[in-house]
Amino acid sequence: MKVQQKWLSMIVTAGLVAAMSGCTTSSTQTPSQTPAGGNGGGTTKAEKQTVTMLYWPGPESDAMQKVVDHYNQSKGTEDGVEVKMAPAPREGFWEKESAMMGADNKDIDVYFTASYKIGEHKNDLLPLDDKLGDSLKLYIGTTIDSLKNGGQTYAIPTDVSNHFMYYRKDLIDQLLTDAAWQATYKEVSKKIVGKELTPKKPEEWNWDDFTATAAFFTQSVNPGSPTQYGTALQAKNLIYNVMIWDDVLYSMGGTWYTSDGKANFDTAETKRALDIYANLTKNGISPATASTFEYPETNQSFQTGKTAMILQWSAAYHELTDQSKSGLIFDKVGIAPIPGDKHATHVHSLGVGINKHSEKQEASLKWLKYLATSEAMKTYAENGGIPPVADVLKGMKEQRPEFPYIAEHVDQYGYVVDTSDKVFPILEVLAKHFSAVWAGQADADEAAKKAQAEVTTLLGK
Repeated sequence: MKVQQKWLSMIVTAGLVAAMSGCTTSSTQTPSQTPAGGNGGGTTKAEKQTVTMLYWPGPESDAMQKVVDHYNQSKGTEDGVEVKMAPAPREGFWEKESAMMGADNKDIDVYFTASYKIGEHKNDLLPLDDKLGDSLKLYIGTTIDSLKNGGQTYAIPTDVSNHFMYYRKDLIDQLLTDAAWQATYKEVSKKIVGKELTPKKPEEWNWDDFTATAAFFTQSVNPGSPTQYGTALQAKNLIYNVMIWDDVLYSMGGTWYTSDGKANFDTAETKRALDIYANLTKNGISPATASTFEYPETNQSFQTGKTAMILQWSAAYHELTDQSKSGLIFDKVGIAPIPGDKHATHVHSLGVGINKHSEKQEASLKWLKYLATSEAMKTYAENGGIPPVADVLKGMKEQRPEFPYIAEHVDQYGYVVDTSDKVFPILEVLAKHFSAVWAGQADADEAAKKAQAEVTTLLGK
């Protein structure tokens, strides 16, 4: 197996190196010894080292290239370090990186990683806690936690992802002020959640408020609703949809694990969280076709005015408020925390760590120390990144109105569900059993018990 990984790594690396040589033009070395004063005597100038960083291709790479360029032209000259980004295709990125790691590759000095990969990557990355010290305090604490495993931090975060509840501001404003709508709302809430509720501001909602409001904006429940459906769940059998449903679970006090690390799915919290989704589907408040929905379909339902509110990734804000893409609602988009007695949002980070097998660890550390500064993260944000640095995010309110909300929600409501190497297998188990409940095709109690049994087997305890 190791031999196969080594051959695959050699092939991948050869491709990357060839690509790099074709797209970079600057010098990588300075003379190892430069005569002081031009007379052949004296001091020795340190050799400049080139640090090669593998980074996630796409807009993230475009933004990071700006940071790299600035470093190479400024602090890098002082450090004696030049950083180069190794181009890589998005398709199969993780597999190719894993192949390089598996072969103890030394051609890449800084690897790209993520919260859901850190458990797999940790054996090939250097722990950074002692090396970066207080520099790690730059970041919102939850995002550092999302790159830890076994109490050690193996990467610094460059981008953060979380969830929001997006809602139609114009509709909620009318609901909060229109007496006729409020009277109907009470009737609908009594019918759907069994309680006569009064409309509240979205940031104050628990799941009863969410369900009642979504029902009010569903034409099959309230014929006077301006939208066809109240919401559109992301209910497809997909691991990323589990990450959104997890917010319901955690808002109710549920967790994946018990305090001693055992599976924790056969619980009242899990069943209640599953029933929230199941009831929205059963009552037609979320369309039956949502069993095929993921990110784009849910966005589309909101963009076309069919739904009044959705649970969605923070990255969607840019698209939902773009007039060219969301002409019907671009100026009517509100942001609120995920509903619940305790608001909760999944958090994961993308980031970079130092290859344990690199022969340029000190030079790589100089680069990471620069990267862990407000200056570097501001440059990254100004060019399209979402760095989890509160001051940077809050300072860009005019350019990116959602950034202060990201800083606030990640800090106040963020949780990290798991950073072990079991994350993906567990997500697959949950997606398989829980998506059937979301679609109204399975019982919550039965699904929770099946998940409990299969995750227990995966964990071996």
